Amino acid sequence: MMKALSVIELANLYGMNRQSIYKRINKGDLSKNSDGKIDFSEALRVFGEPSNKNKDVTTLQSATVQKETEVDMLKQQVDMLKKQLELAHDREIFQREQLEAKDNQIDAIQRLLEAPKPHMTTFTDQKPVKSSMAKTDPEQGTIEPKHDGLTTPEQTENHRISVPEHVEPEQPKRGWLSRFFLPNG
Repeated sequence: MMKALSVIELANLYGMNRQSIYKRINKGDLSKNSDGKIDFSEALRVFGEPSNKNKDVTTLQSATVQKETEVDMLKQQVDMLKKQLELAHDREIFQREQLEAKDNQIDAIQRLLEAPKPHMTTFTDQKPVKSSMAKTDPEQGTIEPKHDGLTTPEQTENHRISVPEHVEPEQPKRGWLSRFFLPNG
């Protein structure tokens, strides 16, 4: 049985372009098998011996098989690279989302830090604040820092709350009916 060659293999073997071979097939000079290949005996009948004497059909077919194997390997590599690219793209999107979330957090913190705080002092302030945070007593002429609830006030002497000397005694508790029948006392 003779070897069967594809149109490309036949074009390479005889050093012609594929269109010339297809023209011969369309004229009916050359016939194809059911698998779409051309028997080498047909090519010999139509074209004669190939001009490249050092290449025989077996060498040509093994080169073709080798090329097909290389093509398959390249296709596998392309598929693998596509998958790697998709994974890299997914990672990039994830990292971009993480970065945006962190940027939003930083912006929120900066807005909080930049917001005016009228009653706030820093820990580095050594002198009492004399603005709206302090009250002036005109009789004594002293300035007492006003406690703003955010910072710890400086420790001063313990002041006792004075209780007035004249305190009215508490009335004894009376029942419900005695409120109506006994005089107020």
